[in-house]
Amino acid sequence: MAHVIETAPTGRAKCRGCGGKIAEAELRFGERLPNPFADGETTHWYHLDCGAFKRPEPFLEALAAWEEPLNDRERLESEAQRGVAHRRLPRIDGADRAPTGRAQCRSCREPIAKGALRIRLVFFEEGRFEPSGYVHVHCARAYFETTDVLPRVKRFAPGLGDEDVVELQRELETSPPAAGGLPDS
Repeated sequence: MAHVIETAPTGRAKCRGCGGKIAEAELRFGERLPNPFADGETTHWYHLDCGAFKRPEPFLEALAAWEEPLNDRERLESEAQRGVAHRRLPRIDGADRAPTGRAQCRSCREPIAKGALRIRLVFFEEGRFEPSGYVHVHCARAYFETTDVLPRVKRFAPGLGDEDVVELQRELETSPPAAGGLPDS
């Protein structure tokens, strides 16, 4: 099962990472997985950025096999390697404001206040991304073991306003240092 990078022959495929259409003639990343419904395999398609952010290991395999010139190759490879080094980074699925005060942070286990910015998380299980909760923005360093999360957050939350991005950046800069012995959640 070799993962691939190829030019999209049509504009019909949807990205498994962000849900957006992959335009015709755009380069895309295909992750080959066993088909759960029949013999053989199936291919899940991603925009290159989405593949580097959400599926770093298979993306790096496909990138290593890609021999043609690629704009942003170094940036894409760096982002994918960052996702491998910080195993929780691929869980990022954007950010939003909490509509209620009922959600609990997966890092500190405290409630996320209504109206507070929070980072959405997903787990990749059985070929699908499943919602898995939220973390406070100020808990990002403790949970992800880095504060370099803004490119991923912005990619998967395109509707985030400029003021929200500034607030996110400010909270990330003031987040407390990571503590040792984090639970695996």
